[in-house]
Amino acid sequence: MICIRRLRKQKHTVSRRRRMKAKLATRVFSMDADPRLTWLGQDAPRAEWSDEDLVREYQTTGEPRAFEELVHRYERELYNYLCQYLGDPEMAEDAFQATFLQVHRKCRQFDAGRRFRPWLYAVATNQAIDAQRRNRRHRLVSLDQQSRMYTESHDLGCLIDLVEGQEIDPEEHVELNERKEDVRQAVDQLPESLRQVLLLVYYQGMKYREAAEVLDIPVGTVKSRLHTAIRKLEYHLKLPRSPSHA
Repeated sequence: MICIRRLRKQKHTVSRRRRMKAKLATRVFSMDADPRLTWLGQDAPRAEWSDEDLVREYQTTGEPRAFEELVHRYERELYNYLCQYLGDPEMAEDAFQATFLQVHRKCRQFDAGRRFRPWLYAVATNQAIDAQRRNRRHRLVSLDQQSRMYTESHDLGCLIDLVEGQEIDPEEHVELNERKEDVRQAVDQLPESLRQVLLLVYYQGMKYREAAEVLDIPVGTVKSRLHTAIRKLEYHLKLPRSPSHA
């Protein structure tokens, strides 16, 4: 029964991503690019190109396949980030589409000397903030919905390891599952500035300088906020379990 539910959830997620990409393609491309236009000097398949080369081709030729490769490359990673940030799959889907619409519209403004990933996350973070302003009800999303956004057991278990500074014995899985509920609540209750850094550095695996570029803050501020976030989570996890923390 559990396997069937997981399979259904996976099919639903894949269907959502396909629908998301189809909507985006419809909104971005009104006609195919001239097939004679190519990005010179690239013999390898686009899947092997760097993000920056794909952006340069799209800037230069408007080649839809370059844009589509970028969407494909980031669809799962960025969508998961937006789900974590917003706590709602539909809001995340809208923010994802809005992000790549902005990439399409502002592509020519992209500085060829920059790295694409931090710039993309900066756009996505701004879209998420705008989505929150339009819908203040995001804080009321249930924990059941939130559990689908986070990278589930592994990330939460590792975050507990990070906070508590010790490995989790296999025999402690029952207690670990209870603690995951605490961590989900604690992360959601962090101030926005601390939660942003935690999501980017811990969940998305960004380096300090990349997160600093996304949020347009100094690297030292990223380190300070991450340290504060971990200390707050540590304090929360050390509190005695009670109805208010269950």
